[in-house]
Amino acid sequence: MKRRTFMQRAGLSGLGLAITNSLLACNTNESKEKATVAAATKTAEGPMVISTWNVPNANNKAWEVLAAGGNALDAVEQGVKVEEADTKNQSVGKGGRPDRDGRVTLDACIMDHQGNYGAVMCVQNYTHVISIARKVMEDTPHVILAGAGAEQFAAAQGFEAEDLLTEATKKDWEKWKETSDYKPVINIENHDTIGMLAIDAEGNISGACTTSGLAYKMAGRVGDSPVIGSGLFVDNEVGACTATGMGEEVLKTVGSFLVVELMRHGKSPQEACEEAIRRIVKDNPRAKDVQVGFIAINKAGETGAYCIHPGFQYIVNRSEKTELFDGKAAIG
Repeated sequence: MKRRTFMQRAGLSGLGLAITNSLLACNTNESKEKATVAAATKTAEGPMVISTWNVPNANNKAWEVLAAGGNALDAVEQGVKVEEADTKNQSVGKGGRPDRDGRVTLDACIMDHQGNYGAVMCVQNYTHVISIARKVMEDTPHVILAGAGAEQFAAAQGFEAEDLLTEATKKDWEKWKETSDYKPVINIENHDTIGMLAIDAEGNISGACTTSGLAYKMAGRVGDSPVIGSGLFVDNEVGACTATGMGEEVLKTVGSFLVVELMRHGKSPQEACEEAIRRIVKDNPRAKDVQVGFIAINKAGETGAYCIHPGFQYIVNRSEKTELFDGKAAIG
């Protein structure tokens, strides 16, 4: 055989062997990932709901929907609406703390087990923004509406406009204006969200997230809560996650998506939440001054929660019983 012919054939053989080995490696990795997902997709025995912070009334409402055979999407919507209407909760819905100009602006998003998603941002004068977000998901070709456009859509859908600034929040805002000193307080102004995740009797997962945002924020500020992958993410094959706290820090890491992807690759919900918080804290000089917390569930109904500082709480319902837990913290 001539040397040139031999070298050509040898080169092609080596190339073929390399391609074959690469394909085998890809197939092996794909098989491993499928096996990991399959292991994580054992469906939980019976429905469950989990949410950020001490909101038993919201969880109990969601549980009522699930216990009656309702689906997870209806459960999370009805659950968080309880907090949106509670004027004593100054971080969500009506009575939420306003921006620096005294305007209450709300953000929300919702996601179902099929990957459908709807969100609204910077909405004034409408309490139940989670329901407006669901309408965006189900009745428009879009996934996000903002500001005046979202309000116009809400009016067209028959939602009732009302003043969201209560006397209590107005007095707090007027007192704040005396100094206008903007220092968000961990677990108060930093705790600006209710995020809720549910698994129904069919084993399907949905999630919702709603907020009035940081107290005395700049006009037009939007945090992580209505942003897919940051404030909320659902993957019905694997699990779901929602975030609370300083949205700017969650957005930088696309935190809820990160937690779900870590679960996809074999981590438990607890391990995934802890890793996501570590990535926020690492080499971050702001970490000592802000709070971020994640809660997560997987398809088997296992839960996890982790935060930067102590004080973060979450609630779980697996039956008529409501259980309150303190989230483990990375600092303090």
